[in-house]
Amino acid sequence: MAVEIITKEDLQLFKAELVCEIKQLLAKDNSRQDGEWLRSSQVMKMLPMSANTLQALRISGKLNFTKVGGIFYYKREDVRRMLEGNL
Repeated sequence: MAVEIITKEDLQLFKAELVCEIKQLLAKDNSRQDGEWLRSSQVMKMLPMSANTLQALRISGKLNFTKVGGIFYYKREDVRRMLEGNL
């Protein structure tokens, strides 16, 4: 069985590549101009994340939201800002 060692530099490179890809996805998604507000399902699809991760971001206050009825809404700009601030 081969063992592969991952260094801190490897992780930093991975992080930089991931941030770049997410920014590209957000830029592409922003160009569609579907509206300012996103539903939870749209955010989860846009960022690929689970419902639990999205809930954790709401609870921790890292992602602002508005709840109408039983549906959570997120401003597209808040999602972008949260990503740029945390990654």
